[in-house]
Amino acid sequence: MTIARNPNRRQMLHAGSAALIGISLAPWRASAAAEDKKLNFLNWDTYIGETTLDDFREATGVRVQMDLFADNDELFAKFKAGNPGYDVIMPTNDYVERMVQAKMLMPLDHDKIPNIANITPSFMRDASFDPGRKFSLPYMWGTIGIGYRKSAVPGGINSWGALFESDAHAGRIAMLGTSQYVLGAALKFLGYSWNSTSPAELQAAEKLVIASKKRFKVFADDNGQDLLATGEVDVAQEWNGDILQVMNEDDDITYVVPDEGSNLWQDCLAIPADAPHPENAHAFINYILEPEVGADIARTVQFGTPNEASKKLLDTDYLKNPAIFPPEAVLAKCEPSLYLGEEATRLRDEAWSRIQAA
Repeated sequence: MTIARNPNRRQMLHAGSAALIGISLAPWRASAAAEDKKLNFLNWDTYIGETTLDDFREATGVRVQMDLFADNDELFAKFKAGNPGYDVIMPTNDYVERMVQAKMLMPLDHDKIPNIANITPSFMRDASFDPGRKFSLPYMWGTIGIGYRKSAVPGGINSWGALFESDAHAGRIAMLGTSQYVLGAALKFLGYSWNSTSPAELQAAEKLVIASKKRFKVFADDNGQDLLATGEVDVAQEWNGDILQVMNEDDDITYVVPDEGSNLWQDCLAIPADAPHPENAHAFINYILEPEVGADIARTVQFGTPNEASKKLLDTDYLKNPAIFPPEAVLAKCEPSLYLGEEATRLRDEAWSRIQAA
C-alpha cells in the first residue's frame, strides 16, 4: 500500500533512529559474511520507515535497492517467468498462497529469524493461507474502507451505497484500481461474500459497478488519498493507513468501514525462490521485526503492526485509533481475501476487463 508521497504528510521518526539499540544481528553476521552486501527489495510505494533502509545498511553494511510495484497482480506477473533478481517481496495474504502454489516463494529458515518471537501469536497461529508460516511473516494489516471529507458529506457515510447508488458525490469519487477491491466492495454491498465464486453473484457485482461508473472520477492507482487531500475528490475507496496519513494533516478528512463489511488484509514479508542473497534476506526480515524498527515503521505508515513488541513502544493515539485497530464488531463483518484458484481468478479478471471497457 502506498503511504503519503509528500514529506509534510509523514510523521518524522524519533531522533536517533539510525542508532537503534539492541538490534539482533548475530545470525546475519555468522551466515551472510560470504554474500555480497546487497539486497534487492520489491515493495509497495513508500511502504517503509523514513530511515529503515539506511539504518539497516549502517547496522549490517548491506545496501538495499528498493523497487516498487503497484498491485499484487503486477507482483505476480513479475515472477511468472522466474525471479528477476529480488531477495524480499511484500505480497498480500491471498497472493502468498497463490505464489506458494506456483512455487514462486522460498521456505523461510525460522532459525535465522529469531525476532519471530516478537510477533503477536495469533498472526502466527491463524494464517490459513500459509500454515506454520513456512513462506511468509506478517508486516502490516488493516482494512479497506471509505475516506471522505466531512464538510462535503455532512451526514457522514455508513454504506458502500455512497459509491454505488447515491448521486450526491457523482464525479467526486475515487475507486481503487483493481478488480479484487472494487468487485469485493460491490459484492459486500449486495449482501454476498467478498470471496464469492458464484457466476451469478459476480455478474450482479459487475453490473452494479458498470452502472456506477458514471459517478466515479477515476479508478485510482493507489493514490485516492492524494486526490482526497488535494480536493479533487470528496470520497475515496482506500486502505485505512493511506487515509490516516492525510487525516493527520487535514481534520476535515475521516475514514469508515461500511456497515456491510469489507476486506481484512495482511501484507507479508517473503523471500522469492532463487533469491540471489537469501542470507541477507533473512537478516533483513529479522531486522524489520526488531521492536524499535517495527515501531518506527508503524508510526510512519499508520497501519496496524502485528509486532507485539513494537506495540509496547507506540503511544495511545496509535493503539486506540479505531481506524487502525477497529472494534471487534467491525472486524466481524470483514473478510480476508482468499486465493480461490485460477478459474475464479479468470472470472474476476474477465469481469474487470468488461468493467474497464464499458
